[in-house]
Amino acid sequence: MQQLNLPPFDAKIAEEKGKKRIFDVIRKKYVALTPEEWVRQHFIHLMVDYLRYPLGLMAVEKMVVVNQLRQRADIVLYNRQLKPVLIVECKASEVEVGQETLNQAARYNISLGVKYLVVTNGLTTYCVEINSNRDGYQLLSELPAFEKLAEFMA
Repeated sequence: MQQLNLPPFDAKIAEEKGKKRIFDVIRKKYVALTPEEWVRQHFIHLMVDYLRYPLGLMAVEKMVVVNQLRQRADIVLYNRQLKPVLIVECKASEVEVGQETLNQAARYNISLGVKYLVVTNGLTTYCVEINSNRDGYQLLSELPAFEKLAEFMA
């Protein structure tokens, strides 16, 4: 798998029936090792190991309904009251992240109503803070630490 611009971690990789699988610490099982999953697992470990987001407050491939269509948000972080506060949309490293990817995360946000949206392909990562009046967003220079999210946690 490609080297990413995310901190390395001790990935648990196994082979089953000739296909590689990677252990997901949130779902607590091995899942197919695809280029997107490689990015998602790196990002999960960044969130847990470096930003100190509680593992128990994260969901992977969270079902969201947008315009009566079932879709899945890659990673959703919840507050201690189990209200979603951050969505992460992951793409494979060869997929460019930009406005289209941000729009995808924003569509998920129609039903989730989070304060922060993150899009990443493991090489480039953008984080935006949704304005409280919902008419725009601000691009952040870094991902918010869990303590910063506490402001939105009440």
